[in-house]
Formats: sequence, structure tokens, C-alpha cells
Amino acid sequence: MSAAQIRFFSLVRREVNRFFKIKRQTLGAPLLETFLYISVFGAALGSRIDELHGIDYVVFIIPGLIMMAWAINAFANNSSSILQQKFQRAIDDQLSSPASPMELLVAFSLGGFLRGMIVAILTFSAASVLVDIPVEHVLVLLPALFLVGFFFAQLGVLVGVRAEQFDDVSFAQTFVLQPLIFLGGVFYSAALLPEPFQTLTHFNPVYYMIGLVRYGFLGYSEANVALSLSVLAAATLALLAVNLQLFAKGYRLRA
Repeated sequence: MSAAQIRFFSLVRREVNRFFKIKRQTLGAPLLETFLYISVFGAALGSRIDELHGIDYVVFIIPGLIMMAWAINAFANNSSSILQQKFQRAIDDQLSSPASPMELLVAFSLGGFLRGMIVAILTFSAASVLVDIPVEHVLVLLPALFLVGFFFAQLGVLVGVRAEQFDDVSFAQTFVLQPLIFLGGVFYSAALLPEPFQTLTHFNPVYYMIGLVRYGFLGYSEANVALSLSVLAAATLALLAVNLQLFAKGYRLRA
């Protein structure tokens, strides 16, 4: 193994060890939230709504819950990790190390990506115990989940770099990220909304991400799948490029 590979895997291992040290908070809490969502919405609303677009309501919402789990955890891990290391001045040593900006960025990104992936897998496993979840288009589902996870991992890096205090991270998660996710169609179908809310939903980027994941699991999407995948890939690469420039310049990272 080369010196560059050793550096890279050491950085990734540090990020993974960080969230495994507080498993109850980073893994247990999101799993409990998802179980409550499925139980409450499935039991309370499922008995009244029954089906959406020919799909059992509780099954209809699970793909969105899986995507939400991956997105929120990838974002939260990276934004808090970078901000914490900025406060501790630990990131100064990393920026002056032989590791390249790309190595540092990808290592930080993988920390959140892997945390989100683990929570999403646990969410899928827990949901599978309660209901039968089909997987109709695995060749769409896998790249969709990968891009969603990496997009929100990059978004978490961007917010963490720009944040000056933990309130900045909390503001972004509470007042930007969560409203976009909840209004993107996790618990309902946008096709059922009255105007102008149906049209406004189409301006929400998370709406298309949920549609991709839902199509992968259930074979149903309200948006063009190929176009959604292409735009999501382009947006993820754009975020990666922006973050790489910030790391190369040390923007708000260096003391």
C-alpha cells in the first residue's frame, strides 16, 4: 500500500471512528425515528389513505424515509465534523500535511456518506421486518442512492466549511434541509396537491431525488428518471468542484 493510500484510509478511519464512538446518537436515534415514522404514519394514515397510485401507503413512504435517513445523516456528520475540527484547530495540521486537497475532501465526504449508508441500510432492514418492500429497478436504485448520499455529504462539507458556529449548521439543517425533504414528497404524492403547491413542489430538488429512489424500489416516479439522474449527477459534481476549490484555498479553514 502506498503512502498516499495509507494517508487516505487513515483519514477515512478517523471519520468512521468518530461516529461509531457515539453509536446511540449517530445510529440508534435515526433508526428509532424511522421506526416511529413507519409506525405512526403507517398505522394512523395508512388505515385512512390505504393506497397511493395503487401502492400501499406505508410501502409508498418507505423509499422516501430511506432517502431521508441517508441524506440527513450524511449532511449532519460532515457539517459537524468539519466545524468541530475547525474549532479544535485539528484541521490546520491536516491542511499542512502531505495529503492533497482532494484526499482530504473525499475522506471527509466518505465519513458522512458511510454513516448515511449504514443508517439507510438499518432503516431498510427495520422496514423489511414490518412490511414487504419490493426492489423493482436495482440498476436505477443503486446509482440514485449513491448520488443522493454523496450530494448531501458534499453539501454537509460546504456548510461546515462556511459555518462559523454550530448555530449556522443547525440553521441550515432545521430551516433549509428538513423543510426541503419533508416538502419533497416523503409522506405524500405531489400529484395529489392542489395548485399552486403542486407546481411549487417541482422546484424542490429533493422531490426528484425521492422520485428516483421510489422508482428504484417501487417502479413509480412522477418525474423523468433519466433526466433526474443526469441532473443529480451534474449537481453532485458541481458541489464536489466547489468544495475542492475551497479546500485548495483553505477558505475559512486556515486560522
